[in-house]
Amino acid sequence: MTEIGAFEAKNQFSRLIERARHGEAFTITHRGVAVAKLVPVCEGPDVAKAREALARLRAGAKQRRGAPISRDEILKWIAEGRR
Repeated sequence: MTEIGAFEAKNQFSRLIERARHGEAFTITHRGVAVAKLVPVCEGPDVAKAREALARLRAGAKQRRGAPISRDEILKWIAEGRR
């Protein structure tokens, strides 16, 4: 991670934002002490996939009508939601 002084970061903020947009991260220092990080935002969860997984869970629950759910099934459903 690249270190940059606070004064320089202030003067080059637009350029640093553009570089962060392309995946670069920076540690901002003040008088040689790290005080902040400028990092790219990670992609958030895929809401559409989560809704699809929920719909599948609900459909499966309707078919079961009270049948017990195994631990393996729950873990499989959790893993599906992480794709």
